[in-house]
Amino acid sequence: FEWMHNIQDWCISRQIWWGHRIPAWYDEEGHIYVGRNEEEVRQKYNLGDRPLKQDPDVLDTWFSSALWPFATLGWPERTRELETFYPTSVLVTGFDILFFWVARMIMMGLKFAGDIPFRDVYIHGLVRDAEGQKMSKSKGNVIDPLDLIDGVDLETLIQKRTSGLMQPEMKERIIEATKKQFPNGIPAYGADALRFTFASLATMGRDIRFDLNRIQGYRNFCNKLWNASRYVFMNTEGQAMEGEAALSVADRFIRSRFQEALKEAIASLEGYRFDHMAQAIYEFTWDEYCDWYLELSKVTLAEGSEEERRGTRRTLIQVLEALLRLAHPIIPFITEALWQKARDIAGIQGESIMIQPFPAPDPALEDPEAMEEMAWIKRFINGVRSIRGEMDIPPGKPLPLLLQHGTERDRARVEEHRPFLTRLARIASIEWLPPDAPP
Repeated sequence: FEWMHNIQDWCISRQIWWGHRIPAWYDEEGHIYVGRNEEEVRQKYNLGDRPLKQDPDVLDTWFSSALWPFATLGWPERTRELETFYPTSVLVTGFDILFFWVARMIMMGLKFAGDIPFRDVYIHGLVRDAEGQKMSKSKGNVIDPLDLIDGVDLETLIQKRTSGLMQPEMKERIIEATKKQFPNGIPAYGADALRFTFASLATMGRDIRFDLNRIQGYRNFCNKLWNASRYVFMNTEGQAMEGEAALSVADRFIRSRFQEALKEAIASLEGYRFDHMAQAIYEFTWDEYCDWYLELSKVTLAEGSEEERRGTRRTLIQVLEALLRLAHPIIPFITEALWQKARDIAGIQGESIMIQPFPAPDPALEDPEAMEEMAWIKRFINGVRSIRGEMDIPPGKPLPLLLQHGTERDRARVEEHRPFLTRLARIASIEWLPPDAPP
């Protein structure tokens, strides 16, 4: 809070065209009269018809902005809105206007409303270009967020960057730099990909180097979520999910793993670590739900009993529906579109995901045993895949697998999880060698 100490005098008048005109009037002798308007001034000071002239200056922009937290809520009247929403909880701002705006809102709040206007101040970094330069009109390196969402061709982008330059001599340099950086313009990435990118880069107080490769990666994430949802809908819509159900180790694992991701995301959100929240959602969705669970579910749906298939269908749609609610604050558009379909399959009432409850952790779904079993399955399958890579064996070629020196628990696990192992590792057969057999 160093910016709240050693405060200097503040010149509140400005000689600009736009602003709140200073409510002060002068007579011909130089006396100053203050009031809401000239009529009030004349009545308050008994000035009669004495000639008055209002101060031509306007108030500093930050003087007016400092009144914002309570002036917008009906102050000076003690309105219901003021009682309800003042003080608020958090202010989001950049470090470059801490003293200009934040400090002055605190001053005005204490003076006129009797309390500070907010409890927390979230300071975000500045968005810079790929070279780390601050974006500015004069440099011609500004990227319009709408161009990232909807896309823009090179000609239009150059026109936007070179119009109204304060330094016209920079025009040719800006054109050359724009052609080099965006030879084909900017493709359309969509609002959700842009939002996820900013959330993932939102480290507190740290400037952001904006790179199109990052937003491309998060557009791929949105596509991954969309395609995963289509797979879930295809295997659950119109399918029987009522009645007795049995959960496979994969079903129990993904339910338990979602609880971990959910708790991590909530803790990150409460601590204003939006980057950690985005990371938790990304890693669960891509690495666990899509890369592992969806592939394992194909085995159960193809080879499992009716009770096992029913349990997998329930797990597919229930985890997806909760995941959509978890990701909604960051990627609202795609999650809303997908939830409208997931809602009907999951039997949930409601018009929009926006008014659904945020998912809450359920300790009953935590399953350490399933997590341990799944960790063993992953190690087994990844081990086979590593051998394929080292020996340059095609991924799709079925292999006879020879095992040796395993424990009794390993042998039991091989038999218990054989359908998962043979399908995901592309194994033709599994044979245990005697301990003394030559390698």
